[in-house]
Amino acid sequence: MTTDQDPRATGSTTDVCVIGGGPAGLTLALLLLRSGVRVTLVERATSMSREYRGEILQPGGLALLDQLGVLEPAAARGGYWLDGFQLVERERVLLDIAYDRLPAPYNRLLSVPQRHVLAELLDRCHGFGGFRYLDGHRLSALVEEDGAVRGAVAEGRAGTHTVRAGWVVGADGRFSKTRRLAGIGADRQDVFAFDVLWFKLPQEEPPGRHVRVFRAAGRPVLVYPSYPGTVQLGWTLPHKGYAEMATLGVDRIRSEIARAVPAYADRLARHVNALSDFTLLDVFAGRAREWVRDGLVLIGDSAHTHSPLGAQGINLALQDAALLHPVLVEALRDGDFSAGRLDAYALPRSRDIDQVMKTQTMQAKAMLSQGRVARVVRPRLAGLVQRTPIGPKITRHIALGNPAARVRSDLFAPG
Repeated sequence: MTTDQDPRATGSTTDVCVIGGGPAGLTLALLLLRSGVRVTLVERATSMSREYRGEILQPGGLALLDQLGVLEPAAARGGYWLDGFQLVERERVLLDIAYDRLPAPYNRLLSVPQRHVLAELLDRCHGFGGFRYLDGHRLSALVEEDGAVRGAVAEGRAGTHTVRAGWVVGADGRFSKTRRLAGIGADRQDVFAFDVLWFKLPQEEPPGRHVRVFRAAGRPVLVYPSYPGTVQLGWTLPHKGYAEMATLGVDRIRSEIARAVPAYADRLARHVNALSDFTLLDVFAGRAREWVRDGLVLIGDSAHTHSPLGAQGINLALQDAALLHPVLVEALRDGDFSAGRLDAYALPRSRDIDQVMKTQTMQAKAMLSQGRVARVVRPRLAGLVQRTPIGPKITRHIALGNPAARVRSDLFAPG
């Protein structure tokens, strides 16, 4: 550890040190702060101006943010309310998943810049005296004693800062450094046959009301309105196939996308001029082999990684935070920092994630599979989903997640 050698080294003590200021980390931080828990949050970025990909909030996540008083001001910063998902095959709506059948008021989707949500969460965290925000700091080491994690070391421009904590929470994404420093392996499952090439185009028509998957010539494309005034498109391409495609040049990629979504061909020609206009998402499912250790817990993408299909990423992160919150508060009150104490969170949540991964694999095969057999079978499957109780059941599972995930306001401190 470098702290003893750095003359600028500083240190502090807190109850919980959260690594990563994304949806999972900031939501958990706010829940803990409202419960009287001291929290230090380590975030490597210094602003929220960076590009985020997750923009769709599902009803389950909307409910949690509303219960925290964050939803209304985040939406007021700008976003688009959406009615559901559609699968469009050669200009025919093959599948229309309408959210208005879900219980009001959380019976819509919200396309909102992630920075709007994070800014509101962070603003509320700053209202608590027990909150310390170490932005511009990178995690460099975990403090370990007798095999247990007891804090984290963060490097910033001002020097090294050591945070000693009862619990460290790794919420730093799919390539989690917390997970790596703890020596916890992650199993990558390449169960999806596609990656996604994301890009944005100007909105030249009123914002759409759906997240759509377009299937025509070429490969499927995901499309939804993105605030302010743009359309987010995600062209699916064969898994691990981008390197070969990139050698053909931007003109070839642009023409392939135009075949798939001809309505956007003119805008593609005007606004996509270089490979740097695209962002590649390597699509895979992944799980950390352990979610809890003595003094350490992983949540969000640090623990489990998912496909963008179904727009569940932020929803799952928010629900991780809500489900962990009461277990962590009780452990802190009892002075128990053992991994076994968090089994009450990890074991049932692991079953949730098993089901999510099964559903996403099914979605990918049903909506994105190529070939003659898939083209014949897909309309029949769509009809089955539309006309039987299967459809509403799948919709509720995707939209609401675990119904037990709610804000436990009974644990909040007075005032």
